[in-house]
Amino acid sequence: MYKFSYFTEPDSDTVIAFMKENSFAIITAIGETYPVATQVPLFIDMNEEGKIFLTGHIMRKTDHHKAFEKNDQVLVLFTGPHTYVSASWYTNPQTASTWNYMTVHAKGKITLLDEAATYEAIKNITDKYEGKETAAAFHKMEEGYIAAMLKAIIAFSIEVESIENTFKLSQNRDEQSKKNIIEALQQRPDDNSKMIAEEMKKRI
Repeated sequence: MYKFSYFTEPDSDTVIAFMKENSFAIITAIGETYPVATQVPLFIDMNEEGKIFLTGHIMRKTDHHKAFEKNDQVLVLFTGPHTYVSASWYTNPQTASTWNYMTVHAKGKITLLDEAATYEAIKNITDKYEGKETAAAFHKMEEGYIAAMLKAIIAFSIEVESIENTFKLSQNRDEQSKKNIIEALQQRPDDNSKMIAEEMKKRI
């Protein structure tokens, strides 16, 4: 991870909120020949002791499922908005342009769960995004269909052991350069640029 103290967000609540807002995360592990990865929606929970757990479900018999069975050490990447920043916006433009972005890396141990937990994982994710009133609500699914899903899917829980973040938002630039960057990004049509501009404004 690209690590500098001025690019590190010190407030843990802000980091957890970022993870929840960007919960479609990438889980990586060590495979047979190459590293493996999968991108899945996660639930981020904290127990009374302040321990963070990431839960979700994956397809069985995939490369990542097999890797998780053999090695419980995983790295989870939460990625947020990112955008190109031109040095032409700096008070001294004769320097390198860069890329602003926000990311969190969580390391921990993954545990594959039983069928009952997998049932709850499917229910939780469906309830979260469908609610209970749509035609695709969990309680409206046929039991036979759910039973078939349970044979193809397995739930997991990751106990987080360490979290690192990089919120690279031009914190190392002078105030006028920051204002110039924000103004330029706000004029761009894409959402990423606008979101980075808003995050920068919070830190001025």
